[in-house]
Amino acid sequence: MIRSMTESDLPGIYSVINDAAMAYKGVIPADRWHEPYMSMHELQQQIAEGVQFICFVEDQDTIAGVMGMQDKQEVMLIRHAYVMSNGRRNGIGSGLLHALINKVEKPILIGTWKAAHWAISFYEKHGFRIVPEEEKNILLKKYWTIPERQIETSVVLADEKYKVIENGDRQ
Repeated sequence: MIRSMTESDLPGIYSVINDAAMAYKGVIPADRWHEPYMSMHELQQQIAEGVQFICFVEDQDTIAGVMGMQDKQEVMLIRHAYVMSNGRRNGIGSGLLHALINKVEKPILIGTWKAAHWAISFYEKHGFRIVPEEEKNILLKKYWTIPERQIETSVVLADEKYKVIENGDRQ
């Protein structure tokens, strides 16, 4: 079952994020990796900044996957998409992504690590495309609050509603 998060879901969301993020260890630049990947304080801060999570809940209220969205002016960001390592390739991520896509009418952007080829392939399979490098830099600085090093090592994917920036103006 997919549902909106509740306050009592915070420990489960925290566990899912940090279990699933182990896939990045040794893949993303070493200077961007830390354990835990997301602290409880960071998770609470993301929620305070407007990230709304949905959860894929299995029997007995066990959270097996999470995905967040954040409204940013004229676009919606998909944030913090994670599935427990023992639950991957079972449709959980696809279910979560479709649940969010179906709620959103505005263009959707997703940022992920350039080296996370599995994540990029997942989003491309669902109709997202990588935006050009120069535009990626503009988008990450406009909609995300991340360090320059993370901008260098990330990509942004966009859905079909998003139009590429030409001459500095969104179409």
